[in-house]
Amino acid sequence: MGVTVDVHQVYKYPFEQVVASYLRKYPNPMDKNVISVKIVEEKRDVSTGIIYRKRIAICQNVIPEMLRKVSILKVPSIQLEEESWLNLQERNMAMRSHCLTWTQYASMKEESVFRESTENPNWTEFIQRGRISITGAGFLNYILETFASTFLRQGAQKGIRIMEMLLKEQCGAPLAE
Repeated sequence: MGVTVDVHQVYKYPFEQVVASYLRKYPNPMDKNVISVKIVEEKRDVSTGIIYRKRIAICQNVIPEMLRKVSILKVPSIQLEEESWLNLQERNMAMRSHCLTWTQYASMKEESVFRESTENPNWTEFIQRGRISITGAGFLNYILETFASTFLRQGAQKGIRIMEMLLKEQCGAPLAE
């Protein structure tokens, strides 16, 4: 089965400012679920100028306590891996994320992109598609996917609010049309 969540947002800030804020977004007091984010690999392709980064995020286990009675869900934290490809010449950054925890029971993948908006070159468009699929948990599959869907949607909205706040703090008011 599986659950898919799509997000689309236009930030009324230039691409470079949006990407810089995104890379500094976590940890953040507005989202205490993200404990740490560490760059584990970074390199620049000299021929294309594309900057590749791999980051590992450590997040609190947000699965409700009632469901954590199942031994496989009883872990204190969850690890996520994010890879990104930043192309400053074309003004886009593509990202892929997936969960490193519970891989034998669950698949959580996100594909995202920040790119110059087609509406206004001083704005930045953010598009994300997240997919969670749970297997091997028997009757809990549906319950866990329903929880994951709600959590992904709420998390995406919280992430957008955090980005807007950071951009306003670091760059001032959004750019007008």
